[in-house]
Amino acid sequence: MDEEQSRIRGYLVAQGAKLTPAAIVEKVQQAMADLKAAAAAVPAARFGERPAPEEWSGNEVMAHVVAADLYFAGSIVSVLDGGPPLPRSDGRRIIEDAPTRSAEVWYRLLAEQRGALFAKVLATDPAASPDARIDHPMFGPLTWRETLLFTRLHDLDHAGQLQKIATALAASPPA
Repeated sequence: MDEEQSRIRGYLVAQGAKLTPAAIVEKVQQAMADLKAAAAAVPAARFGERPAPEEWSGNEVMAHVVAADLYFAGSIVSVLDGGPPLPRSDGRRIIEDAPTRSAEVWYRLLAEQRGALFAKVLATDPAASPDARIDHPMFGPLTWRETLLFTRLHDLDHAGQLQKIATALAASPPA
């Protein structure tokens, strides 16, 4: 883990312990609004277009966000139900094989997944499953509260990526 990853992990651990689950949910919802706005800023007709060959399209970014959320949200729900975290999948394959959808459809899928997650989290004792850990490939094992807070950072990171995509596509002719 490099210095930046250690700093982020420290934030997740400290704030995950400090904030109530309701406060974390509120922060995630705010980040979701940023993600939705950033995805909507990518021209709809070019949502599947990569701004450069080595970069993701808006469609690929949102496919990644939804796929990652399946793992993280699904693992949180499983842990809160007394089960193990979900197994991780090959994220590259999911992105490469992602169906072409609009920003609105991708966001609706994410909102539906998160709605179920938020309902579960808000109905659960905040001290539930304190020893359960959900593996993160960059930040190591996280509690369910830390994992929930991570989804906020993940959404914000990809909102920034979508904003860059929108700017790049606005400055170039369609492919």
